[in-house]
Parts: sequence; C-alpha cells; structure tokens
Amino acid sequence: MAAAWTVDPGDGGAGLVQSEARGRIALPAVAVGVLAVSAAAVMIRLSEAPAISVAFWRCALGVVVLIPPALARKEKFPTGKTLYVGIASGVALGAHFGFWVSSLDYTSVAASVVLVSNTPVFVAILAYLLFGEKTSPLSFAGILVALAGTAVIARDGSAGSAATFGNVLAILGALTFTVYVLVGRAQRSAAEPVGVLPYSIVLYSAAAVSLLPAALISGDRLWGYSGETWFWLWAITLGPQILGHTVFNWALGYVEASVVSGAVLAEPVIASFLAWLILAERPGLSTVFGGAVVLIGLSLLLRGRRVPPPAEPEIVNRE
Repeated sequence: MAAAWTVDPGDGGAGLVQSEARGRIALPAVAVGVLAVSAAAVMIRLSEAPAISVAFWRCALGVVVLIPPALARKEKFPTGKTLYVGIASGVALGAHFGFWVSSLDYTSVAASVVLVSNTPVFVAILAYLLFGEKTSPLSFAGILVALAGTAVIARDGSAGSAATFGNVLAILGALTFTVYVLVGRAQRSAAEPVGVLPYSIVLYSAAAVSLLPAALISGDRLWGYSGETWFWLWAITLGPQILGHTVFNWALGYVEASVVSGAVLAEPVIASFLAWLILAERPGLSTVFGGAVVLIGLSLLLRGRRVPPPAEPEIVNRE
C-alpha cells in the first residue's frame, strides 16, 4: 500500500532529463512493488517467527538497509513538523504491521490480505467524517459494496475456529493503516519537500521502536532464530518492505496516486495464488466470494475518485 505524503524524489537538481528517465521506470517499478508486497504473507508464514517479532524486524532491518544510501546521497533528514508527523505516522505503521502480521496466525492468507486491503474504504469514510471530504456517488457505492464483501469474509470460519479473531486483526490492520495515511496527509503542508529515503527511515524507525515494547510484553523472541528464519526476515525486508512500500512511495513522485492504488488491487489475488501454490492453502468459498465483492467495491471506489470534479476557477494542487 502506498503512503499518502508528498515526497521529493531526491534528484538533487539533476535536471529534467534524469527526471524523465526515472518517470519511464516508475510504472515497471510499481509492478515489481506489487509482486513484492503480494509475497509478504507467504514469506511471513515461511519465516516461522513470532508475529510481533516479524513486524519489528522488517522495520528495523529496513532502517539498516536505507541508512547507507541516504547518507551517501547526503539527503536532508526531516525536522520540525515533518519529523513529528513522520514519527506519528511511523507509530501507526507499526500498529498496522503488528495487527496484520498477527492475523496470519489465525486466518487464511486470502482473507487477511483482502481485509487489510480495505484501507481506501476507511480512508474515504474517515476523511468525510473528520475533514468533510466529499465522496462521489460511484465511490460511495464502492464503499458499500466493499463493506458488504468484508462482512462476508469476516464470517468465514473455514480456516478454523480462530479465523474470526484473525479476520478482526486484519480489519484492525486496515484501520491503523488508515490512521497512518491520514496522519501522513499533514506532511503535504510542510514548507520544504522531504526525500523518500530519509522520511522512510523516520517512519520505519518509529514503527520499530513502537513495536519493541509490544514484543517484549508479549514474550515474543527477538533473536536466537535459525539461519532459515533470518533468511526469510531479510527477504521480507528487502522484498515487501523496500521493493514494495519504499518503491511505491518513490513512484508517487512520478505517477498518479490512483495508478499506484489501482495496481495494488492485484495484491490479494497474487497473494492468494502464492498461498495456494506454496502453502497449499485453499481459501473457503465465503472468502473467495467476499474477496471478489471487496475487489469490485475497491475498484468502484478508486474509479469514483478519478472522476473529474466540476470545473474550478483554477487548479491549486497537483498530486
């Protein structure tokens, strides 16, 4: 899922030619990002590490990976309001990872990924309630359809008696990611742009710090893993975390947010296929039907958001 802040691609004034070159690779990068995040759930299952520990290490190792290139590029790190917003967003992101990764211990990959993909629905609802943002009739219909599909999945107990609890955790993951997105919107008003790498470092650091006490309180082991588990933790970091989330944030500087959001709709489909292929996990009929309904609803929601608004005297903002 892509974040909702405004970032400076960080070209250091390299010029129009370099910007256009990066623009040409943005769409292929989004495609790679979709494949990477789609593999997250399967990788998490294969790691066989405690859920909160997985959430912690994917953020902590992400910081380790991003610091060297950020220092080499001599990018300026956020300060003032941007720093505070980044920390608050990071805490919400940590909660998102904690809830969602934990859901995979109780419910199917298909149900978990579809439910957590409901973030655009909750963003639209809360943006209306908190900020008075209007929603087009098509988007409103999409919200109702997606919520209906979510209700169908939430009642599917084919993955076991604990599936309902896992489904609730996945929905909480979607809600906390919604908070992350809405808090991140405050960065749009920052006086100066911020590079993707330093801002991501702030986000992932705050997320890791917020997850650490949760792991300690729950008694989850943070070390002493086998080499295979460390392999999968690094794979989760380099794949879904860096090639997924971080690349999405970078691509937002070159392609429309609606393109990234639309592409991410493929995540539940690909994740479910990978779970069937690798984990031999077949989702229940209710999850398949409800998942299809949710994806239709999300598609309608995104299409409604792309409908041009009535003519205004001038355009004062661009994504």
